[in-house]
Amino acid sequence: MDWLRTHLFQPYPELLVFLTVALGFLLGRIRIRGFAVGAVTGCLVAGLVIGSQAKVEITGPVRSVFFLMFLFALGYDVGPRFFRSLRKDAFPQVLLTLVVCVSGLVVCWAFASLLGYGPGLSAGMLGGALTQSAVIGVAAGAIAHLPHLTTAAAQEQSHLVAVAYAVTYPLGTVLPALLLAGALPRLLRRDLAADSAVLAADLDEAADTTDPDAGSGYYQHVLRAYDIDVEAFAGQTIGDFEQAQRALDRRIYITKVRRDGSVLDHHRTTVLRLGDTVAVSAVRSDLVAFDARTHIGMESDDVELLGYRTETLHVVVTGHHADGATIDSLRHEDYMSAVFIDSHHRAGVELRMTRDNHVERGDTLVLTGRQDLVEKAAAHLGKPVPTSFATDVAWMAAGLFLGGLIGIPALTEGGAPLSLSTSTGVLVAGLVFGYVRSKRPTYGNLPSAAQWLLGTLGLCMFITIVGLNAGPSFVGGLQQAGWQLLVFGALATVLPLVIGFGFGHFVQRLPLPLLLGALAGAQTTTAAIGALNERARSQLPSLGCTVPYALGNVLLTVWGSVIVLLSH
Repeated sequence: MDWLRTHLFQPYPELLVFLTVALGFLLGRIRIRGFAVGAVTGCLVAGLVIGSQAKVEITGPVRSVFFLMFLFALGYDVGPRFFRSLRKDAFPQVLLTLVVCVSGLVVCWAFASLLGYGPGLSAGMLGGALTQSAVIGVAAGAIAHLPHLTTAAAQEQSHLVAVAYAVTYPLGTVLPALLLAGALPRLLRRDLAADSAVLAADLDEAADTTDPDAGSGYYQHVLRAYDIDVEAFAGQTIGDFEQAQRALDRRIYITKVRRDGSVLDHHRTTVLRLGDTVAVSAVRSDLVAFDARTHIGMESDDVELLGYRTETLHVVVTGHHADGATIDSLRHEDYMSAVFIDSHHRAGVELRMTRDNHVERGDTLVLTGRQDLVEKAAAHLGKPVPTSFATDVAWMAAGLFLGGLIGIPALTEGGAPLSLSTSTGVLVAGLVFGYVRSKRPTYGNLPSAAQWLLGTLGLCMFITIVGLNAGPSFVGGLQQAGWQLLVFGALATVLPLVIGFGFGHFVQRLPLPLLLGALAGAQTTTAAIGALNERARSQLPSLGCTVPYALGNVLLTVWGSVIVLLSH
């Protein structure tokens, strides 16, 4: 190790960082009885172990750069849901999240005061017990600005943040899953799967999946070709046929016609003849109800007729005539012929598709159908947003810069500077920029893959550097914290959830699957959300976690600065 330290790691510390990240990700994949610590904790543990032996200090702004990238990606992701949580219909979930997050802060501060912890151990216990990794960076920034600490003392306290986080995080991850998915439903003598099935029937929710390789074998929109051999069908125009189907509340359209070897395009005035072959685009259930064999003729396999180019296009509604219209009324517009609305989004959140949904300016409708017809419909509705994998780097970098600027100004209270800090400022900028993007998705593109890379790699690189720098003092810090950190950290994990459960169940009377999902979201514990969905045999608990998860991420991250100020 001395040779490696002298000839490799000290001259090239960036190589040490990448090696540690690789080992941390591998460590995070290891599963013991279905439980894995994850990449973030894996990188922290790898950093602490390797750092204790390598004894290489990683200096410079690289740590802050990666952490700010992570915070911006986090804010960008939850921004639409965060601002949606400020609406009246989300008030019960917001109130429950406040109860859980505030009680978590109070419990951690009370235990830290009881044990005589300084700002480092206090913040680390909060971050680990409440499973909020961002606390490490926010708390380190707050500690660095404490006026009564020397540079060496501030550095020591920052290292203790990582120590306490590493000790408390494993139980902070495991206990919520055991409590929410097992102990609390059993305490109420309730079957979570049965409750979820009943609630799903009431809400008419379809099954969901987060597996990108999974899908349904059922296709709602189908394309078929038929040879016209029914005399009663011939003689009418395409427009006559579609109008008759529309009057029966069926979405069946003729998109192309083959006549005498030539393919005719879609025109509503085209008169259909015996011997023509028509391409029919329809909702499957409507086509089955229509019985095309009886009313049109035999089905055929015409590759040229059916092989036209289709498109799925996201369209931002800007047209005045579409503002306030229902989904059902839009379907009956002439320009929507052979064009289907797949989904409806508002402020980055997908709404349940019903015929009575009212469309507002700024909403996004996902249209699918023949490419030229989809593009024509998009021009009537608003502005199309073609799928792009390119990140708008100017938008992202401007958000990071402006967020850092608003976090710099500070007030002073009792000798301690009170400010958002650059980290919290960037988080706020991410929230705002993400929300603006959801309302105006024609610019500021940050694809989900880019968000994942910024968020996951940004946080893991930051955590790795923290672990490497804290490694040499890890053993001493653990001895200083003692066994009490583990015990009280576990209590700090459980108590806010128990308090929130009592409030949500006995005061708010929330349905059990949604309540448990909301508690998992409020404490930002994704392991518990997964355990709940598995126990419920449904994705229904995830519906309850959306708003609390967004708000909880913001509050718990800010708590990193608050607990430092309370404990200094």
